Amino acid sequence: MNKNAIRLLAFATVLAIFTFHDGARAQPGGAEAKPVAADSRYFAVQLVDDTTGRGVPLVELKTTNSVAFYTDSNGVVALDEPGFMNRKVFFHVASHGYEYPADGFGQRGVALDVAPGKRETIKIKRLNIAERLYRVTGEGTYRDSLLAGGFPVPIREPLLNAQVTGQDSIQAAIYHGRIYWMWGDTNRLRYPLGHFWMSGATSDLPGRGGLDPAKGVDLKYFADDEGFARGMFEPVHRQLKWADAMMVLPDDKGVERMLAMCTRLEKLDVVLDRTLQVYNDKTDRFEPIRTINEKEEPLYPRNHPLRVNADGVEYFYFSDTLPSIRVRADWTSVQDPKAYEGYTCLSQGARFKGDSTEVERDAQGRLQWGWKRNTAVLMHKEEAQLLRVGKLKEGEARSRLVDAETGKPVRVQGGSVYFNDYRRKYVLIAGELGGNSSNLGEIWYAEADRPEGPWKYARKIVTHDRYSFYNPKHHPFFDQDGGRVIYFEGTYAATFSRPDREATPRYDYNQVMYRLDLSDPRLKLPEAPDAPVTP
Repeated sequence: MNKNAIRLLAFATVLAIFTFHDGARAQPGGAEAKPVAADSRYFAVQLVDDTTGRGVPLVELKTTNSVAFYTDSNGVVALDEPGFMNRKVFFHVASHGYEYPADGFGQRGVALDVAPGKRETIKIKRLNIAERLYRVTGEGTYRDSLLAGGFPVPIREPLLNAQVTGQDSIQAAIYHGRIYWMWGDTNRLRYPLGHFWMSGATSDLPGRGGLDPAKGVDLKYFADDEGFARGMFEPVHRQLKWADAMMVLPDDKGVERMLAMCTRLEKLDVVLDRTLQVYNDKTDRFEPIRTINEKEEPLYPRNHPLRVNADGVEYFYFSDTLPSIRVRADWTSVQDPKAYEGYTCLSQGARFKGDSTEVERDAQGRLQWGWKRNTAVLMHKEEAQLLRVGKLKEGEARSRLVDAETGKPVRVQGGSVYFNDYRRKYVLIAGELGGNSSNLGEIWYAEADRPEGPWKYARKIVTHDRYSFYNPKHHPFFDQDGGRVIYFEGTYAATFSRPDREATPRYDYNQVMYRLDLSDPRLKLPEAPDAPVTP
């Protein structure tokens, strides 16, 4: 490690300790953070949204000799490069879903006079409808803001929280008045392998001690004796445990409990078993209460549950992407696999049988959809197979929406659905499998009058260039202004993008938060035609 790197690391460490006492981090109760004093050694440039004036994270500044810097959650880059100081330096400017104007030679960038202590502000145009706000997890979320000084830092742990350097796929629920956050896999600083048994953290709700979601999320991790974010399930060597479908409801004694579905895997495509588990408030870990045999009963909770009152009955609705499974939201029903219903066009009791699967149609040839127990539902893989053999027509696949601008089909995968008070509709935020710009990197918005749909038209709200951003989740507990403004996050990772794309330092394999204004006229969608539903 060279002297410059050692000095930078030492300074960052000292600065982190200093800011803990000086108030650079958020005060208890989400009070306004105070910036530390500016450091005269650093040249600082902040990239801001040309419409909102807010700093834009994840903007790349690259010199003509391919030295790349990336803005932190404030949109700040702090430079202490001796070879660049007191010189004019050209920086190429690039960011997913944002654009810097090109010059006469097609170069999108700017030449800056780099000098110690100097500050520059550069405006960048947002192409995305949704606005990128900040990185939620990982190391160095506000690193450059702290190095340069003079920028407010809203969270308590702006450099390294619970030794976490990467986290995958968010789950979240309100439990006992707090937000409980869970992530699939977690990377740590000291070794390439972290753990694979779900990490967890809590935060206060906005208005109840928590930060305004426009500013950030203060995460308090469940940590082990070494301070690293620990597993929320009992660890099993060489196995993975992933959880979803976090349901909060009263038990048979009226006590609020939290349930989750745990999938135990040997590797990504080898499932060993699925168990319904309950959260133990004393140990702060999930514990199994029953095994789910999906061969006998194909329906079980998954993804992000949605509470729906249907004909006076409270249900949890679940989905792969669109709501397709439901169960009465009571303690007994959620534990009984026979109580689950699937929204499907297969005949009662049918299973998916590959190319020989038969769908149910009426005399006019229309698909007959309905809620049925002990009957398989069609996810995107099954629908794709039935489309290929002609058992389904292109417009009949629920997992394929239509681009409202071009009319082209959009194959959505992974996302969440919640009712929105502002639109008075159910709102979908979902990723796309095999998008034009990237695989699993383009995020779409759609809406429907009922959770069953019909879901037809969609509008792209976020795009990435050869980079994945998958499993997006809308957080309805963060909705503002009567639901007009919503927040969602997803996993930013090179994992499923083109192999020639290098991973973005610090950001890769971490959660990034976006904000979407539902009053934006670009979100207007055509009315979807209704579809027949069996009683």
